[in-house]
Amino acid sequence: MRQSFDETTDPSFGARHLPRVRAKMAEQGLDGLLVPHEDEHQNEYLPEANDRLAWLTGFTGSAGAGVVLRDRAAVFADGRYTVQVRAQVDPAQFEILGLEGDGVARYLEGAPRGAVIGYDPRLHSPDALATLKRAAAKAGAGLRPVEPNPLDLAWADERPEQPAAPVVPHEDRYTGETGVSKRARIGDAIAKAGAAAAVLTAPASIAWLFNIRGGDVIRTPLPLAQAIVKADGTASLFMDPRKVTNALPGWLGDAVTLEAPEALPGVLDSLSGQPVLIDPGQSPAWYFDRLEAAGATIVRGMDPCTLPRACKNPVEIEGSRQAHIRDGAALTRFLHWVDTVAQQTLPTEREIAEKLEGFREATGALKDLSFDTIAGAGPNGALPHYKPVGDKIRRIEKGSLLLVDGGGQYLDGTTDVTRTMAVGEPTADQRRMFTLVLKGHIAMAVVRFPAGTTGHQLDALARLPMWMAGLDYDHGTGHGVGSYLGVHEGPQRIAKAVNTQPLLTGMIVSNEPGYYREGHWGIRIETLQVVTPPEPIPGGERPMHGFEQLTLAPLDRRLIDVALLTEAERAYVDAYHAETLAKVGPLLDGDVLDWLKAQAAPLK
Repeated sequence: MRQSFDETTDPSFGARHLPRVRAKMAEQGLDGLLVPHEDEHQNEYLPEANDRLAWLTGFTGSAGAGVVLRDRAAVFADGRYTVQVRAQVDPAQFEILGLEGDGVARYLEGAPRGAVIGYDPRLHSPDALATLKRAAAKAGAGLRPVEPNPLDLAWADERPEQPAAPVVPHEDRYTGETGVSKRARIGDAIAKAGAAAAVLTAPASIAWLFNIRGGDVIRTPLPLAQAIVKADGTASLFMDPRKVTNALPGWLGDAVTLEAPEALPGVLDSLSGQPVLIDPGQSPAWYFDRLEAAGATIVRGMDPCTLPRACKNPVEIEGSRQAHIRDGAALTRFLHWVDTVAQQTLPTEREIAEKLEGFREATGALKDLSFDTIAGAGPNGALPHYKPVGDKIRRIEKGSLLLVDGGGQYLDGTTDVTRTMAVGEPTADQRRMFTLVLKGHIAMAVVRFPAGTTGHQLDALARLPMWMAGLDYDHGTGHGVGSYLGVHEGPQRIAKAVNTQPLLTGMIVSNEPGYYREGHWGIRIETLQVVTPPEPIPGGERPMHGFEQLTLAPLDRRLIDVALLTEAERAYVDAYHAETLAKVGPLLDGDVLDWLKAQAAPLK
């Protein structure tokens, strides 16, 4: 569980590994190769054995891509990783470009005419490939599926083994619905889509549907597996036999057949002549190619587990509440430590991250972190997805800020929270910027909205106070969060980028506006909140959804410029702190409880 603070890659990877990949490309008659960050399951966070982009380039961010041509290469990263990618990748080997705005596609438009560019069909969804194929065609180049992957051949003996963590039951008292009931619901959805079966390749969908959890993916209790679910609710589950625990077959029941991964191609072939539902945005192109070759009729549609998984049931919501209360007590102990001991000892970012992990472990319920803790002191806090490693680790300094973003995996819920704290006495400028971020955060916490509203439509509310000051931030305002699953979960999100998925009752999203002054410090305030059912508003005409706050941890009141808050905003902060004291306070005592009471006092 312990977080590592060691560098796992270095910029020399490019010079060492590019020639080997190009040699294998040449053996297959290729002029280029696409190297996505995603793996065979389209995971965001990857097992070490599947992190091809990191092995090739040295870049370890959770979103990126690479293109290797005969005489040049490029690596792409989004705005969260602008600084990180330049530190990890050798610019003599790779041109470093932005991922946003179809960055890879634009690069392919400049490919040499007649070039044959290979891609591994197990690593790209058809939707993603369609854009890349159009771009290559503009240049007079072409994309060609390749098996085996030239990069895998170059990696060869150095490549780590595939993970084989035990897969265990996730009890109904946490899930709120049996696997039998879920499969019946999903079977009905498959039939309504006009299909006889559905192919599931997303580990989160498989974990949710069968009420199982694993440990194949870092910081996320996912089993790497595939499934074929029939309209009658029966299913075949394909996973490495080494993962199958004694309790698993009985837990799954007679309607679920456990198969080895080697059996999957043959079972796909047996669907010949049948309509099969599969998600072109999530599932790799290999499955579409195989089904088409077998003579199946492909029904393109959203993974039928995606929306049911995102809309938490009452048991899951209550579990999340309890996980956040427990986590809130650990966070409060940590924030008390930062405000007292750390102000004197000025610890390193590593010591800070280890301290927070220790408080979470002390709950006795922590199964894992939900992601590696971001502890950014001073200038490092201005890097939204900074992780303390190697010689980048800093000590906190008086007069600066500390940004800490971390979360825990508990059997009853997944947490993710960011708090920004002053080290020493904050400046008027720091207080102003924190308060502008807070105003946007409050707007997103209290908003009411009608059915059908998307996170894209709400995003500007969190940005408005900053926009009015001529400021902005380059990441999304909110992402979905799973129930003892991924800390990043779709299809809902709150961001500038267009997203057509309405926010539905039971969806959990983060609320995390920020401000980052490069070279100085960063500010982010993040809580998780759940969409509440639509309710009438006195005097109104339509029922409105809202948000219930799940995260309970005090804000650094020294950073709040009360004069910049409206009366309603002050009332929100006071009510939030009062709720935190009421729910988290009973788990605390002594100096920590006294400190929380002082933090929760009404603003003046």
